[in-house]
Amino acid sequence: MATTRLTLAPLLLIAAVLLATKATAQPAAPAPEPAGPINLTAILEKGGQFTTFIHLLNITQVGSQVNIQVNSSSEGMTVFAPTDNAFQNLKPGTLNQLSPDDQVKLILYHVSPKYYSMDDLLSVSNPVRTQASGRDNGVYGLNFTGQTNQINVSTGYVETRISNSLRQQRPLAVYVVDMVLLPGEMFGEHKLSPIAPAPKSKSGGVTDDSGSTKKAASPSDKSGSGEKKVGLGFGLGLIVLCLKFLF
Repeated sequence: MATTRLTLAPLLLIAAVLLATKATAQPAAPAPEPAGPINLTAILEKGGQFTTFIHLLNITQVGSQVNIQVNSSSEGMTVFAPTDNAFQNLKPGTLNQLSPDDQVKLILYHVSPKYYSMDDLLSVSNPVRTQASGRDNGVYGLNFTGQTNQINVSTGYVETRISNSLRQQRPLAVYVVDMVLLPGEMFGEHKLSPIAPAPKSKSGGVTDDSGSTKKAASPSDKSGSGEKKVGLGFGLGLIVLCLKFLF
């Protein structure tokens, strides 16, 4: 009996070594690959209706700034993205009248330097700062009102609603708006007008809706007409007086 036990002992030891070796040789499960950096342009391109906004993000370089900041800041960011229809609904000439610096301010106004969920926007303290805040000593803030099913955003010049979201995960929220957010600091009273003034003709008259030019009467025209009337009346009176003396 003792001899049998002694014979089995080396066999059991060899089996244990083989099992341990096999377990060690099995490849470990691959670690999950780290997520790539957040790219705002890629998010908007996937949405499929933000061609104009993407173009403005590129030419102003605001898109690159957002990508750098959102991937390095602990505060996160929030972007309000107008659709192509929103830009098409602007009055003709609205964007063309903007200087390069004004274009930058307009696009920065659509970006907040902090992450806001939909619930955050319902309880946030207005006005909410944007990336344009402080430029030209202006507030450049956004105001939010509404209920759970509808959140409105106001610039002091226009008001619209958040119609959808392209992304809500931290650190970046991207919300869809149906109107371009025109800041009151740029488009309000005594500021840039979204409508070009009515053209004046070279002759100094005002062009009416039909395209014809009406020339305003000058003071000299009026005085000349009055002098002609006075001279004619005086001549007639003199003729009548002479006839009385003759007859």
